[in-house]
Amino acid sequence: MDFGRVSTAMVTPFGKDGTIDFERTAALINYLIENGSESLVVGGTTGESPTLSNDEKISLFEYTAAIADGRVPVIAGTGSNNTQGSIDLSIKAVRAGADAIMLVAPYYSKPSQEGLYQHFAAVANAVDVPVMIYNIPGRSAVNILPETIVRLSKIENITSVKEASGDIDQMTEILSKTEKDFLVYSGDDGLTLPLLAVGGHGVVSVASHIAGNEMQKMVKAFTEGRLQEAAILHQQLLPLIRSLFAQPNPAPVKVALEDKGISCGGLRLPLVPLSSSEKEQLRTAVEKFHNQVNLLK
Repeated sequence: MDFGRVSTAMVTPFGKDGTIDFERTAALINYLIENGSESLVVGGTTGESPTLSNDEKISLFEYTAAIADGRVPVIAGTGSNNTQGSIDLSIKAVRAGADAIMLVAPYYSKPSQEGLYQHFAAVANAVDVPVMIYNIPGRSAVNILPETIVRLSKIENITSVKEASGDIDQMTEILSKTEKDFLVYSGDDGLTLPLLAVGGHGVVSVASHIAGNEMQKMVKAFTEGRLQEAAILHQQLLPLIRSLFAQPNPAPVKVALEDKGISCGGLRLPLVPLSSSEKEQLRTAVEKFHNQVNLLK
């Protein structure tokens, strides 16, 4: 299954009481699909997964699948540092209507490469949908090495990796040693174009909440050989991306969405809202980006 070039790691909308707001979730899903998102990752860390109960995650998977209604694939974030727990949640996610699952590297435990392989293989073998591996050593404290990704790619339903190591050399090695139908996605918005240049497929994006159409334009410009145009779009996107990650994700993107009229509510602790000065810095960056984009029209 091809998840498209731009997949959005979707935030989870909350109501004033802190519970999931499904009405806001429907509005967000429709907005994202209409503005450049070709698939949706639900219940990932951008969706504040550490604060969601399994029951909440299953409800969110089921609801998103119903609202998406086949328009785009729904990828359920079901990974954890508990292999059996990941298996159980993955099975329930598929029953809830998820088209695929994403499995983050087991955090905190710091397993060996063999432990990583066995973990991912066990979960993948328990379901019959595509699996995306998520490598993010900055948060999980363990790096899934290229040789382990290559080994995992030989499991039939492990079809892609979201690479957030920040290491283009590592991504290039994965690309050079896996089959052409194994897709490598950037887990860092700012590395989307560099990864495309070495053979990557796309991005699992946070910035696409705010600039999904512009991300698509950059990717299309690159794939159609308009490299200078792609480079200019990358240059314009980078300050916006940095502003969206200046404070813990997804606090900035929820403010930026609110400013666009897509209310997604607040955050669950331990995340806290942006300060007034942080909001001002973010809004300045967003306004500058949109002014630059408008000049090109």
